[in-house]
Amino acid sequence: MPTVHFTANLSRLTSAPVASVDGATVGLVLECVFSRHPQLRGYVLDDQGAVRRHVVVFVDGAAVQDRVGLSDAVRPDSEIYVMQALSGG
Repeated sequence: MPTVHFTANLSRLTSAPVASVDGATVGLVLECVFSRHPQLRGYVLDDQGAVRRHVVVFVDGAAVQDRVGLSDAVRPDSEIYVMQALSGG
């Protein structure tokens, strides 16, 4: 099963434990995580279901290409990292 990791700063805001869930795409994997921890959805996705502007999702070290449909494929042994991008000056 793919494993999803969230940054520590998300864990300070809400429950964001490492999760191993089934799914063949980033979207399906995240939906499984959100079903267990629904409060995470608003921090990761916008109102249209796309990855928020200041969030980046990596699958096996590469940033996802489809930030809207979340159709990037994942393997059963994939490592997915969800991170909030830093901005400001």
